[in-house]
Amino acid sequence: MESGCVQTAMAMGLTSKKASARSVTVERKNLITVCRFSVKTLLERYTEEPIDDSSEEFINFSAILEHILSHRFKGSGSWFSSDGQRSFWEYIRLACSKVQNSCIASIENIENISTSRAKGRAWIRVALMEKRLSEYVSTALRDTRTTSRRFYDDGAIMLREEATVLTGMLIGLSAIDFSFCLKGEALDGKSPAVIDYTPYLKFTQSYDYLSDEEDRRSVDSSNSEESVPEHPYIPLVTDEESWSNKCRKMEQRFKIVYAQKGYLEELVRLRESQLKNVETENKRLRAKVEELTLQGQQEKKELEAIVLELQLVLSYFRYFTRNYTKVLGKILCFCSFIIAYFLCFLSRRSFHSLDQLSPQVSLNSNSQKMDGRQNGDAAWTSAGKTADAEHLQYIMFYSQWCSAQTQHIGTCFKSIIP
Repeated sequence: MESGCVQTAMAMGLTSKKASARSVTVERKNLITVCRFSVKTLLERYTEEPIDDSSEEFINFSAILEHILSHRFKGSGSWFSSDGQRSFWEYIRLACSKVQNSCIASIENIENISTSRAKGRAWIRVALMEKRLSEYVSTALRDTRTTSRRFYDDGAIMLREEATVLTGMLIGLSAIDFSFCLKGEALDGKSPAVIDYTPYLKFTQSYDYLSDEEDRRSVDSSNSEESVPEHPYIPLVTDEESWSNKCRKMEQRFKIVYAQKGYLEELVRLRESQLKNVETENKRLRAKVEELTLQGQQEKKELEAIVLELQLVLSYFRYFTRNYTKVLGKILCFCSFIIAYFLCFLSRRSFHSLDQLSPQVSLNSNSQKMDGRQNGDAAWTSAGKTADAEHLQYIMFYSQWCSAQTQHIGTCFKSIIP
């Protein structure tokens, strides 16, 4: 029993999800389709005079675009909106902040427009007058992080491929001149935008088909075998006035197409100029990369040579330390022995000056006597003098040997380290 209830609940939840997904899909299709019709209506409405706020076609288009930009918009309130209602203007303000020479800052500084919804409507009008509405929307769509994470839920038009179709539709509006007043009632931001679907739901009878009256007449006449229809066909153009109307409409369409052609040609020239600039910058960057590559290779060779030289010095140093450590140890031991012996010698003999340490002075000063003031020592005996001289000669010999070994080690150091 419980498993059946669970399955029923799961089935109902799945059905609800499918219904919700279908409703979102239908909303997207309806808005994109009615937007296409609205753009076509504006192009047909435009002659030579600019379109202003009084045009019903523009009012409907503005409402449709507002619904598209607000489709599945996250949240109804924002701490940074003055009116407490979060509208698509918050998204446009952030996503289009990097557009060059944009109107975002100008709209923010308009005094009589305070609400977020009113600023969004003012942006639509200013972008149309600048003929840059498609550029703004394209730039906003490229900022996917802002679009997907902060402002729109899943299934929104701005997150789907329909958004690319929307930018293509808006390009055609660049051929129309718009003139708006940014102080009108349409910018109050209090009244919601309502779409009028009736202009796009009218059924227009084509000239190729019979009218309802003729259709009934043909059905009635088919009951009698002798009846013959009065008009075997309905002419495409009935009178001269229809010809002039059709000619006038064709002329208007030609003007619109010609204006669109001029705009697209100008757009192509602009893109070609931008492409040339990008190619020039690309060549410059490639040359810079090649230069840096050559410089890096040269520095790499220099560093490799330095590493080899350091390795050679290290190998010499290892060889020197391995072969001369024992010699240095012997020299240090002998030096310590000499110092100890010399200190013992000095403790036994006291000299007035360092000149008495010379062996020549010791050997040639047989008649010299120590001063009687130093504890009354007697003069040196000849045997004592001879022993001291031998000790001094022994010390001087090993001192010269240590000096020679030290000079040899210094020469080895100079040969290793230039």
